[in-house]
Amino acid sequence: MPASSGIDRIDGGERTDCRVLVFAKAAIPGRVKTRLIPALGAETAAALHETLLDHTLETALAASPNAEAAPTAKSAPNAIQLWCEPSRRHPFFQRYSQLFDLRSQIPGNLGDRMARAFESAQHSVARAIAIGCDCPALTPSHLRGAAAILETGYDAVIIPAEDGGYILLGLARFSPVVFERIAWGAETVLAQTRDRLASLGWRWHETAPLWDVDRPEDYARMLGEHVLPGWPRRQAPYQPERAQAERGD
Repeated sequence: MPASSGIDRIDGGERTDCRVLVFAKAAIPGRVKTRLIPALGAETAAALHETLLDHTLETALAASPNAEAAPTAKSAPNAIQLWCEPSRRHPFFQRYSQLFDLRSQIPGNLGDRMARAFESAQHSVARAIAIGCDCPALTPSHLRGAAAILETGYDAVIIPAEDGGYILLGLARFSPVVFERIAWGAETVLAQTRDRLASLGWRWHETAPLWDVDRPEDYARMLGEHVLPGWPRRQAPYQPERAQAERGD
């Protein structure tokens, strides 16, 4: 991993050279962490998803050079975008709106949604990094290192996932080809992405792989390695019925 000197800014100053794009679903019981539901139950699986998202956003904030300062609505949104499914207007995401720039994911597959986010980001910044919220082992150093790698002249940087996908994708240029004809969710995602990058003639760098939390064995590993502070969660998870009542629906 490159040294921290010369790392792109990912704080929210007037000029943000590397934007962090976080992709997340609303933590609706029964619709998230579905492979963990038989082991944990729908409510607990949704609470885990919410805790993982909180942890991911805290990691992104901590990667900022001004992380020692308390984050404010003025300092974070331009650097960290939260791409929301089904919509940025969903009640689940409203508690994040003061610190993060909420964007709605477009319809389509994951490649369509990622392509839209990268294309949007790179209208205004030189580089962008996309992550999900399934990898509690991802640290601020990983984010800073990825930004630094892009600054050295690579067109792309990847943190592979042990299951054949990737944890992080960073781009210093944009082409929709990167996201086309990918079997999303399969073990071939990383290999196919390499093929797309090679077809474009791009230079990319891959770091050591990490792992995400999708299956019961991943959950057991997460507990064993103590990479998710605050879990088991003590506060109540997002509850759609309660949110509707509070809005007066």
